Amino acid sequence: MKRKQNLVIAIVLSTAAGFLALQNVSAPAPDPVTQTPVVGTAATEPPITEAPIGTCAYVWAYHDAPELTEKLDAAVKAIDSAASGRAQFFGEDCVYADGHSTFGAMETDFYVRMPADDLTNQESFGNWMAQVMPIVVGIPRDEVKGNYGFVEFWFEKNDAEHVIVRVPIQTYIDEALGKRGMELFNLFYVAP
Repeated sequence: MKRKQNLVIAIVLSTAAGFLALQNVSAPAPDPVTQTPVVGTAATEPPITEAPIGTCAYVWAYHDAPELTEKLDAAVKAIDSAASGRAQFFGEDCVYADGHSTFGAMETDFYVRMPADDLTNQESFGNWMAQVMPIVVGIPRDEVKGNYGFVEFWFEKNDAEHVIVRVPIQTYIDEALGKRGMELFNLFYVAP
């Protein structure tokens, strides 16, 4: 009996020692990150160059999307010249010790501003959203980096008075295609 107890104690101690040893061992260092040079896709995007060897720190980041902004702004102004639109990529900058960084887009977001004299005209806001959303959804998928993000509508009376409606693009595609007016507005509006 005593022999069984000693065997059990030895197994428990061996297991605990092994566990403690694992806790004190560092994980292997990740392989150095390098990137193959490629040519940028637009005049505003510099080519990606060889990254310094080493690890980087990830930081949330927004990057302007000038080509998409130009496309969206022109389409929105074609509906109403007082309106404006812009696009932005959201993701992570991988920042190296020497200050160099690379960007990985996670989603593409859009912002549309529209002057409004009456901030209670939700029917009109919903109809405006119904005109703009097909423009955004109609952008070729290969021009949208990462996942679909959202379209944020700003209906503005002045700097202090406005109504903001954020429409997740995939939710719009799944649940709101063809909706207009109050029905569309109420589906996405969240009162402050």
